[in-house]
Amino acid sequence: MLKKIGQNRYVQAVLGFIAERYLTFVQVTTRFTMEPADVPGILAAQVPVINGFWHGQHIVVHYAWPVGKKLAALVSRHGDAEINARALARLGITPIRGAGGKAEKMHKHGGVAATREMLRVISGGTSLALTADVPKIARRCGIGIVTLAQLTGRPIFPVAVATRHRLDWKSWDRASFPLPFGRGAMVLGEPIRVERRATQEELEAIRCQLEASLNTVNARAFELVGSKDPGRELNRETAL
Repeated sequence: MLKKIGQNRYVQAVLGFIAERYLTFVQVTTRFTMEPADVPGILAAQVPVINGFWHGQHIVVHYAWPVGKKLAALVSRHGDAEINARALARLGITPIRGAGGKAEKMHKHGGVAATREMLRVISGGTSLALTADVPKIARRCGIGIVTLAQLTGRPIFPVAVATRHRLDWKSWDRASFPLPFGRGAMVLGEPIRVERRATQEELEAIRCQLEASLNTVNARAFELVGSKDPGRELNRETAL
């Protein structure tokens, strides 16, 4: 019954509105520290870019995006993700519906169409926000985001955002739900570029580099707000 109610378009619209209003409220009531000092300015100077982040950051990572610059984000085609898509649209972020995963399931999940759309929007000057994890395997960087950088020639910026006041979920991605009136941190890694003619070995080396950089910026963001990364054990698991 609750699932059916959640699939109602009116309910989705209302929940999307509430989510956007709440996230905006948290942002304006949080005191953010940045490393480097002007994260939005650095991103704005190089648009379009590919913003890579761990899946557990997906609720708050847009806080680091420069106001007025176009951004699109990949969102699952699952029914529950419609609320996320509506909230993103209200935040000025274009949702691209689709998902990756195993090759034989790409068409079913809209992965191929989503890839075409991502290539189209970035060629038109819109930046992309992408989770770098392999689907359902937290903090294991997939090759997809690296391949996208190779095809577009645009840099990947590893980014992490953390808040001191939050609720940490025991989900597969160790997602955090932000709470207002606290400290926050935005950390940006060095841009990673991929040559169009990169070999498979070079792509794998870049994938490992991006994975390490994402772990570094994520750990630093939580350090800056004075708390431990709720998914720190996942870093050790992917390193094995």
